[in-house]
Amino acid sequence: MNKTGRKPFFAWLAVFAHLVSLAFVPMAQAEMVGTGAMLDEADRAERVAEVRDMLGQERVAEQMVELGVDPAAAQARVASLTDAELAQMQDNLESLPAGGSALAVLGVVFLVLLVLELVGVTNVFSRI
Repeated sequence: MNKTGRKPFFAWLAVFAHLVSLAFVPMAQAEMVGTGAMLDEADRAERVAEVRDMLGQERVAEQMVELGVDPAAAQARVASLTDAELAQMQDNLESLPAGGSALAVLGVVFLVLLVLELVGVTNVFSRI
């Protein structure tokens, strides 16, 4: 067989392979994102950042360690809280005094532990 007979065969094979590969490309879908959805997402991100900042404070981390909770695990679980839980935690954080007292820190730690207990991450209250 001569070389001129192979060229059309390989050209058709390449075209066929290209057309078959197009069948496996997923279709892109786009839709409009409303302003409300974007504001809700930004509000949630702000709440998560505030709660993480509070949990990142040294005194809060020390209290969590004393109670047997890993501060890194608590930080990781903040992202999975529902909007209602985040709002409740943020409201509690905003009602605390600006300087913060030991009682306020214990209250925040208790709230975090309660949420972690309800989610099923820890078993702190099973001993009580």
